Amino acid sequence: MNEEITFILDSTKESMNGSIDHLIKAFTKIRAGKANPIMLSSVMVDYYGSQTPLSQVANVATPDARTLTVQPWEKKMLQEIEKAIQIANLGFNPMNNGDFIIISVPPLTEERRKDLAKQAKGEAEDAKIGIRNARQEANKEIRGLDDASEDLKKNAEADVQELTNNFTRKIEEVLAVKEAEIMKV
Repeated sequence: MNEEITFILDSTKESMNGSIDHLIKAFTKIRAGKANPIMLSSVMVDYYGSQTPLSQVANVATPDARTLTVQPWEKKMLQEIEKAIQIANLGFNPMNNGDFIIISVPPLTEERRKDLAKQAKGEAEDAKIGIRNARQEANKEIRGLDDASEDLKKNAEADVQELTNNFTRKIEEVLAVKEAEIMKV
């Protein structure tokens, strides 16, 4: 096989893997009813005038499946962290006990589970769009090759389509697992 085609296929595969990785990261932010420190990963705290991720100013732990605790490294940051969690609008009501912040993660309602499943489907669709864009880009590059025969180009396009099908199946599998996790009571 032509070296250029091999390079195009490798970069396409890498791009498609990037779409899967992005999807998995997006899924970690969609909560499935259990407390997880990642739920607070988007919280930014005003730390001496600069916006800093919560994980850099406090320790976030899960003592049980329904509770998150946030213990700041500096006690004077308690109010700032509490305010930042409320501003992040994650649907949590933080309670400050003077030493750390306790967040009770409410159980998901059926309606909220359906919304989260819909959100997960949207993220999966975005990943599929990324896969299709990678396929389109690869096919354009393959067609633009001057030194490759038509048969070689056709075979390369078939390989790209096979990659696309495999990655799309992978997205469907990851989505099915996440939906089951979300809908599990």
